[in-house]
Amino acid sequence: MLAIYWADKAQNRIRNDEMPKTIAICNQKGGVGKTTTAVNLAACFAIFEKKTLLIDIDPQANASQSIGINETQEEDIYEALTLTEVPGEATFERLSKIIQPINQEYNLEYLNIIPSSPGLAKLEMELVNAMSRERRLQRLIKILEHNYEYIIIDAPPSLNLLTINTLTAADCVVIPVQSEFFALVGVAELLNTIKLVQNNLNPNLKIEGALLTMCDSRNSLSKQVTDSLRENFQGKVFNTVIPRNVKLAEAPSHGKPVMLYDIQSAGSHAYMKLAKEILETGNG
Repeated sequence: MLAIYWADKAQNRIRNDEMPKTIAICNQKGGVGKTTTAVNLAACFAIFEKKTLLIDIDPQANASQSIGINETQEEDIYEALTLTEVPGEATFERLSKIIQPINQEYNLEYLNIIPSSPGLAKLEMELVNAMSRERRLQRLIKILEHNYEYIIIDAPPSLNLLTINTLTAADCVVIPVQSEFFALVGVAELLNTIKLVQNNLNPNLKIEGALLTMCDSRNSLSKQVTDSLRENFQGKVFNTVIPRNVKLAEAPSHGKPVMLYDIQSAGSHAYMKLAKEILETGNG
């Protein structure tokens, strides 16, 4: 039903990629709409009938909670990443037991998730002296990627080994940027990290785009931040802007993506527009 609704809204043909694509949603600053973007972008791809895997690699597990997983699972991303330490342990059959379908009542049959939990925090310590510590997630995705068209990774709001794993495994990065002054300072730090990963671990990593979030068109600061971002990220800022929206803030407490909470909301329309923008462009 949702796919039909949005197909009627679509004005342009949506691309049908043959190669799987892994997108990291990343910003080391918290509260910028990172998890909101990861969850809703993944849900939008699923609504467009793109087989999508959402990976929650944040120990806070907010993406898992936002999609209805409120209890600690017997196995989650911690076990999945631990399996990749030993060659041959992380098979598709073994990892399939950790991957979870989204509740069928949500009508998102194209969306799966590897959930997280606070227990993931201990992996950071375990990775310090581990071999190939930056490539655990990359190994995991290589096993799974051909079963999906899109893989969305919700990275932690910090620059740690889990974030480095995320950037090493990704094809591209979407950077949510809140419409406030200090957000631009945080982006500069993230860009330095991305450059280091490109130079040392993942030369094919690209910046898909910076995404303006929590925008208030009535606020002059939002306009200043928007203008500054577009000036410094020429050609790498999404046309879509995510507004400050009550429904976006409410949806996670109901364990639903915003388009399943209120399909008519401004937040729902904005994330569907973002998904279409990524699907329709040559970079998407």
